[in-house]
Amino acid sequence: MQLYYSPGACSLSPHIALREAGLPFSLHKVDLGSKKVEGGGAFGDVNGKGYVPALKLIDGHVLTEGPAIVQYIADQKPELELAPRPGTMARYKLQEWLNFVTAELHKGLGSLFNPALPKEARAIAIDRLTQRLDWLSGELGQKAYLMGDKFTVADGYLFTVLTWTKHVGIDLAKWPNLASYVARVAERPKVQEALKAEGLS
Repeated sequence: MQLYYSPGACSLSPHIALREAGLPFSLHKVDLGSKKVEGGGAFGDVNGKGYVPALKLIDGHVLTEGPAIVQYIADQKPELELAPRPGTMARYKLQEWLNFVTAELHKGLGSLFNPALPKEARAIAIDRLTQRLDWLSGELGQKAYLMGDKFTVADGYLFTVLTWTKHVGIDLAKWPNLASYVARVAERPKVQEALKAEGLS
């Protein structure tokens, strides 16, 4: 498999999932400005949407959109329980978490990287994110991971998105359990491998 990524972007989530699953893959760095793949080639030929992640499978199919990709990865090694078994209530809860992260955190935090975002819009986005982080902090409580004591692909995604807070002026110190959650996930050996491979550690 081939993972198309940009360092520190949301593609870090499937990168972590691939390493946690122990699946063979190659990394292909994408310049999101020029839409070029390092070493040559137009990223648009891989993913016409123009953004990462994209996962090219052995049979040539290409998957895009992080929540779909990480579930595919988890299902390749079901014994590792990176995602609950399909059709179970636990799997629907995982999907609920993935959708929350993508819709309520990813998009909001991502918008704050836009230097053209007006101050008023930025303030509204931060207020909304603060409300979501308040709720998330309460839901996480003192659990090790989103689904309880076991790391899942939803944790790789949430970790990725929460690491952006330090770049956009949101201090996780306001939510000590979220700050400790990020530190805990960061200590996982496979997460460390992914961070190192992307030049982030």
